[in-house]
This record gives sequence, structure tokens and C-alpha cells, in this order.
Amino acid sequence: MSSSLKIAISDGVKDAMRAKQTARLGTLRFLQAAIKQKEIDERIELNDDQVLAIIEKQVKQRKESITAFENAGRTETAEAEKAELEVLREFLPEEASEQEVTEAVDAALTQVTADGITGPAVMGKAMAILKQKLAGRTDMAELSKRLKDRLKP
Repeated sequence: MSSSLKIAISDGVKDAMRAKQTARLGTLRFLQAAIKQKEIDERIELNDDQVLAIIEKQVKQRKESITAFENAGRTETAEAEKAELEVLREFLPEEASEQEVTEAVDAALTQVTADGITGPAVMGKAMAILKQKLAGRTDMAELSKRLKDRLKP
């Protein structure tokens, strides 16, 4: 466990155990298990960016579950998922501001245009640039929609 994010998660598990916060502990242990599974499957030591990708995936799953549970009228289960979501968000970097996202989209489109890329490839190239700049700091699906809107004539 060399990356700082993995250490922070491990410390969170220890703190949750000491404070007897069972719900928080369960969420953090589940996250640790997902990280460990990825390391075992790929036989590598994950760095912070890779751990961040796992956390983002867990956040996305929780958001989808919350929507599904609320639509099914299972508010108690949805509340539990929301609590888990809040625990996971503690390990994500600070959200990018609206202005920062807008500037990043503008810069990415300028760079792609300057590189002479046209047509449908613009979307892919711009998203690659944006993912590097904003990974973990904004919702990528929302960013993709925003970029598509900007590319519409």
C-alpha cells in the first residue's frame, strides 16, 4: 500500500473501527476489496490515479443504485446508498468549478482545432484531453454532454 490514497483509505478503515461506525467501515472495506481485486487481477501495485478510477466507478455505481431504488420506492435502501456515496466522495479531489470546466472545454477544443483534427474525431480527442485535466473532479458523462452541445453547429 504505497499510494497516498490507499493509505488514506486504510487510515479511514482504522478510524471507522475505533469509532464503531459500521456503515462507514463496510463502505471502506468494500472499496479496499475492489482495489485489492484489481491489483491481484492485473498483478500490479495501483497508483493514485488508478485508485481514483476505482473510486469514481464506485461513485457512479452508487448514483445509479440511488436512482433505481428511488424509482422503485425503496427510500431506506436509497438512503443507505447515499451514505456510502458520501463516504466515497471524501476520497475524491475537490470538484471543479463551473468556470474551470468551461475553460477546460474551451482549451481542449482550441488545442484539437490547432492540431488540425476535424469531424467526429474532435469529440474523442477533446474528451481525452479533458479526462486528463478533470478526472475525478467532474462527472465525465455530464462533461461529454456539454462537449457535444458545444460541437453542435
